[in-house]
Amino acid sequence: MLRPNKHSHPDRTVINVAMVILVKLKNIRIHSYSDLLSYVKKNVIGGDVLFLPALSFLFLVGLVEYRPKTDSIEYI
Repeated sequence: MLRPNKHSHPDRTVINVAMVILVKLKNIRIHSYSDLLSYVKKNVIGGDVLFLPALSFLFLVGLVEYRPKTDSIEYI
């Protein structure tokens, strides 16, 4: 799934969207889910489709946590 091939556009991959999310979260450690989604949609073509897999990837790696009370994502 994360393995690139000759048809993968570098700016439209899960890894790139994960990097965009991390750059946004590094400045301010907590952002709401909807703010991050709109930021990714604005900055990446097809970001609405790649947002959830990228967020899941970051969660599995242990870089972000979801806070259900505030509906926000926190950078760890």
